[in-house]
Amino acid sequence: MLDGIRIIEVEGLGPGPFAAMTLADLGADVIVVHRKGGNPTPGVPERSVLDRGKRSIALDLKDAGDLEVFRKLVATADGLIEGFRPGVMEKLGIGPEACHAINPALVFGRMTGWGQESPLSSAAGHDLNYISMSGALWYAGAPGDAPVTPATLVGDIGGGALYLVVGLLAGIMQARATGRGTVVDAAIYDGSAHMMNLLMSLRQGGGMPETRGAGILDGPHWCRSYRTSDGGWMSVQCLEPKFYAIFLDLLGLSDDPDFAGQFDRALWPGATRRLSEIFAGKTRQEWAELFLGTDACVAPVLSPDEAMAHGMNAARGVWKAPSGVLQAAPAPRFAGRDAWQPVEAPERGQHGAEILAELNEAE
Repeated sequence: MLDGIRIIEVEGLGPGPFAAMTLADLGADVIVVHRKGGNPTPGVPERSVLDRGKRSIALDLKDAGDLEVFRKLVATADGLIEGFRPGVMEKLGIGPEACHAINPALVFGRMTGWGQESPLSSAAGHDLNYISMSGALWYAGAPGDAPVTPATLVGDIGGGALYLVVGLLAGIMQARATGRGTVVDAAIYDGSAHMMNLLMSLRQGGGMPETRGAGILDGPHWCRSYRTSDGGWMSVQCLEPKFYAIFLDLLGLSDDPDFAGQFDRALWPGATRRLSEIFAGKTRQEWAELFLGTDACVAPVLSPDEAMAHGMNAARGVWKAPSGVLQAAPAPRFAGRDAWQPVEAPERGQHGAEILAELNEAE
């Protein structure tokens, strides 16, 4: 879908590489500029899933010769992704102003936690810090308990990487129409707050008050997970009354007064205790078989490995493990396109000679 679009990615962590992977998944020619000398970050593999489908060149952006190569790459690109603190690219001589002097149509994507301009722009932080300040962490926990850390999905990926992708594509559309690029200021703080607007719409109607555990998505017995007899979990979220009725019917609770008032907040704690006892009476597999294919809106909580082995994955082909590396296929899907096949991540600098040859031919 993005054939003919070139993105230059300056090696970084988390949301920047994820955004670039998403664009590569969609068909863009993504060239990741890896640091010379290997990967200095503990816990990050030399060949990361996030580099799949990309081409790699190793450069030292503090070296004059390599910096010139980088500028030549900028001249050929539609977009650029960097995730340094504000001002770092400028100090290297390849900030937005310098890059637009080379390529006026370039869309310069900047991935940060606090944004390019804010009281915290120069301060360090991580996913949990950004979403805690933006309000996005507020409902992630039971009343009186500490909010649950959502493992980067809400901040780095949801509020960061995917907003950067949207911004880059919007900027490229404008650049192709006008010949003028732009700078995309993608801040996890901003994006994670924007993701809250669905809950804010419910708050307008009283469905999600500020008090944790009192809203229709974080308080009811029909919107939570329950432990099963074998230590597994089942998720329940039968929000609409017609689905709630099916849920009760399958459990034999249709005429039970404890469950009659679906939206009666006074009944929620007692109903939650009853359901906890009920779900603890069978294994996860037994419950999964009972609810499979119904409109009760109940599903087993699976690990990624379990999800790959599940029949749903056999039908959709989402989870794959090429060379033993578990990963999910690109999303969304497009009609008329062949099913995606895993592409191995490159070695650092693997395509250096190939990319340099292309740049020399373009001169």
